[in-house]
Amino acid sequence: MVGKTLRKSASAISDTVRRTFSTKQWEHREQLHTLTEENKFFLKKVRWQIAILAHLGFAISFGIRSNFGVAKNRMVNNFTDAYGDVHEKEFYWTATEIGMMESSFFYGYAASQIPAGVLAAKFAPNKLFMIGVLVAATLNAITAFSLRFHPTTDYFVMCLQTIQGLALGVTYPAMHGVWRYWAPPMERSKLATTTFTGSSVGVMIGLPASAYLVSHFHWSTPFYVFGALGVIWAVLWAIVSGASPTTHRYISENEKVYISEKIGTVTVQNMTLTTLPWKDMLTSTAVWAIIICSFCRSWSFFLLLGNQLTYMKDVLHIDIKNSGIIAIFPQLGMCLVTLISGQVADYIRASGKLGTQGVRKLFNTAGFTIEAVMLGSLAFVRDPVIAIICLITACTGSGMTLAGFNVNHFDIAPRYAPILMGLANGLGAFAGAGGMITNALTFENADGWKYVFMLAMSVDLFGIIFFMIFARGDVLSWAREPEREETFHEFVRRMSTIVRKLSRRSRSRSVESSYSKVNEDRQDSSEMKTCKTTIEPVTLEVVPEEPKDLKTDRPDV
Repeated sequence: MVGKTLRKSASAISDTVRRTFSTKQWEHREQLHTLTEENKFFLKKVRWQIAILAHLGFAISFGIRSNFGVAKNRMVNNFTDAYGDVHEKEFYWTATEIGMMESSFFYGYAASQIPAGVLAAKFAPNKLFMIGVLVAATLNAITAFSLRFHPTTDYFVMCLQTIQGLALGVTYPAMHGVWRYWAPPMERSKLATTTFTGSSVGVMIGLPASAYLVSHFHWSTPFYVFGALGVIWAVLWAIVSGASPTTHRYISENEKVYISEKIGTVTVQNMTLTTLPWKDMLTSTAVWAIIICSFCRSWSFFLLLGNQLTYMKDVLHIDIKNSGIIAIFPQLGMCLVTLISGQVADYIRASGKLGTQGVRKLFNTAGFTIEAVMLGSLAFVRDPVIAIICLITACTGSGMTLAGFNVNHFDIAPRYAPILMGLANGLGAFAGAGGMITNALTFENADGWKYVFMLAMSVDLFGIIFFMIFARGDVLSWAREPEREETFHEFVRRMSTIVRKLSRRSRSRSVESSYSKVNEDRQDSSEMKTCKTTIEPVTLEVVPEEPKDLKTDRPDV
């Protein structure tokens, strides 16, 4: 009995000491040594099941994005399929029309980012992620069907592309919202990079798979295939995912306690657009460092996503059937480096060999430098073998940036990570408009690719410099303070109070004006006579109070 009491007392004291010293300088040691988890295979842990399935969700969504970039080579050109049959082009779009068709997706993608961040912080982010992929997959099949009625339905397809962008725009902020509940601090890089490498896998699989389907079947086949995969994935995600560990259906008690203890209480619940610290966010150079790098990374990514096969055909003269296979290797290298860099980044932070800020700048600079050098080389290389090596190296090296700027949201403002992700991804999505510049420079002009790659290299160099100067690794002061919470009913009550006050002021002013008007009329009237009255002063006689201790002959009652 005495031993049990002593153990409980010692446990309580250790918990108190741990909470007292769990500040920034003690963060890594506290996370590593206070609470342990049952040792079991990682796929038996729910958070890793969510990471793998989210990885597949991003792979499908980026496979959907690559469909049009591959299909347009058969749609707007005379095309020889895998069986040797020649097909005449079905679509007579100009370079401007192709650019509008492709960029319409990015307009919707950019517009949905910030609202998606607020929604991911307010509602269940796992459901928001599922809805985004499901809607985009359904619209993918509708797009292929609508294009059969070209050119009548061209503007309708642009609207579908915009809505598809709106749907997929919620995926990144929603997943940051998911990891806000599920990712322990010392596993953020690993879980985040595992999830977001799905985009690389989506391009890696989506480009050759789309090229195969276009060559062997029809230009519309990739749209239907990836649409069906998205619907199947949504069903699996609904079964496996959960809003938080405390509400999950089959998570073990050990894992639930471990995640909850490591993350603590997630406080932002009644967030609205009016309660966010917008001024602090938009004036923070650390936030802009993430935004700038997101734009720079998106510029190169969208360039290769939509035009990689076109570059191989126009400049390197590689057939689409072969270029689809070659396109696997750049994305495979990026995927492997991203996963490795996430593991290494968390190891360096946990070991204390380098702080969070140093780790983020190290991986971000290394990734962007490799990409910039290789893209600059592509501007002058015309040998197919050397060009493919440069392309693979550029994509492979860029995978390190995900362990840099792409998880820095959690470092500087974990409570607002979905908002910052939406802000950075939304402004970064405007890099998709660079597709119009690429089409304008390269349409029937192979030499234009030199300027395309030089421009991409310059964009990467700017991102390196800006992040090195302004990036931070600690939680910013404005991110620690709780925002003013205001429910919808409080908002309505406050607005009704303001309206009532304004109406009372207007009524009092009208009454005062009417009274003053009456007084003026009475004073101006000739019937009014002044009356002088004399008020006589009234003298009050003060009766002294009888003392309390006065003795009398009356008996006491």
